Amino acid sequence: MKKIFALTLVLLWSFGGSGAADIKPFGIPRTQVVPVKDSGTGRQYELYIKLPAEYSENTDKTYPVIYMTDGDVEMDLLSGTTEFLMPNAILVGISWQKDEEGNAVRGSRTRDFTLFEYETIDGPTGEASNYLSFLRNDIIRYVENTFRTKPDERAFLGYSSAAEFGAYVLLAQPDTFKYYLLGSPALDKLSTQYLDELEVETAQQAQPFNVHVFLSTAENERPGRLELTEKLVSVLERRSGAGLSLAGLKIIKDAGHVTAVPETFGRAIKWLSQQIGE
Repeated sequence: MKKIFALTLVLLWSFGGSGAADIKPFGIPRTQVVPVKDSGTGRQYELYIKLPAEYSENTDKTYPVIYMTDGDVEMDLLSGTTEFLMPNAILVGISWQKDEEGNAVRGSRTRDFTLFEYETIDGPTGEASNYLSFLRNDIIRYVENTFRTKPDERAFLGYSSAAEFGAYVLLAQPDTFKYYLLGSPALDKLSTQYLDELEVETAQQAQPFNVHVFLSTAENERPGRLELTEKLVSVLERRSGAGLSLAGLKIIKDAGHVTAVPETFGRAIKWLSQQIGE
């Protein structure tokens, strides 16, 4: 009995005896947090930048970059996925807007990713064009001026509303990225019509494409979403003769809009690694 009591004390000390001062927060290895300001609006954001393990040793090597919005909630998933499937990529997670205390601004995601104005309790909407300028003029410029990147191997990963924004970038200024990974875009009839009309408008400018697109949706999306995504496929296919390569529409089986996220990331990054040859 005494031996059992003594062993119990040892176990309690080993697993529960550490004080609060010994507890440390866990961060993603090789990842730095960089504040960045939107030069057009003055809004403050953060970049979560993860470098490959070999980055500091291979000083002559350049790397592809994967840019991802919603970095606040998806950076860890992207980090884990690429660690196995594409370890030699620089990751750039973009946060939602931050207030003076560093907290996420309510409604900034909706405002930044939406294509036109409509009524919402979360504040203004329809500032996708401003956010695209921020992405091009501030974020990409900073990353390429600071790190050893391959400017012709930039990729964008977006899910849900961020995928809808990615489709807008693809049609409005396709040279922003070479690869577009769009998971379960949060389309409705108005946004799909907007993208359709944008394609017609930009087609008249005869701007050549050199982009490759991964597009997926969950099998059990809300009613009507699959049909809208298929409409987006037909819009993008109109540019197939102008240098846009679409890898069909991938269906994430037995999944809804939320539960499809992990498999979407895995399939998208695997596809990207095959395109780049990493």
